[in-house]
Amino acid sequence: MTETLTPTPDDALKTLLAGNQRFVAGSPEHPNQDAARRAATAPGQSPFAVLFGCSDSRLAAEIIFDRGLGDLFVVRTAGHVVGSEVLGSIEYGASVLDCPLVVVLGHDSCGAIAAAKEAADGGRAPAGFVRDVVERVTPSVLAARAAGRGQDEEILHEHIRHTADLLLDRSRVLAEKVAAGRLAVVGLSYRLADGSAQLVASHGLSEPAAFAR
Repeated sequence: MTETLTPTPDDALKTLLAGNQRFVAGSPEHPNQDAARRAATAPGQSPFAVLFGCSDSRLAAEIIFDRGLGDLFVVRTAGHVVGSEVLGSIEYGASVLDCPLVVVLGHDSCGAIAAAKEAADGGRAPAGFVRDVVERVTPSVLAARAAGRGQDEEILHEHIRHTADLLLDRSRVLAEKVAAGRLAVVGLSYRLADGSAQLVASHGLSEPAAFAR
């Protein structure tokens, strides 16, 4: 497999958002989805981004960012809640696979956030291990409301920012790579209706303003 240079964090995000723009416009190119790419990636992978997103079935990363085989190292949990397995998987993508970008991807109409809001308002908490998911999302709901940001979109953005901050707080590997300029950790908010992804949090980008919409 031909060796390629690792893109900068900014370049990786530009590539990701360009694919999302194609998806929104209804003109996807479906790159790296043919037999040649399958054969080329069989010996090893060199993804350009770690995508940590919600498990929602409407958030298929390679589709909404118009990418293909070997492009994204994807980790997903309901409500993009963080546990040790998640941290280990993201660290693997950033350190072993040398991805220059980690993306936290949240979305509107998130069931985990809705359940956390209901629990925070005194409603019944879900049973089983779903309760653990809700409990990990609830601090974001409470923090947003304490800051006077109680609208659904504001709570979503708070949860995305909280998750991005949590990755850096809990992972020395990620924090050191960001400090060294070799990694960016960003948060994107996805809109189900139009398919667009908006930057709402960034750590380690050299030009974060260039990605504002």
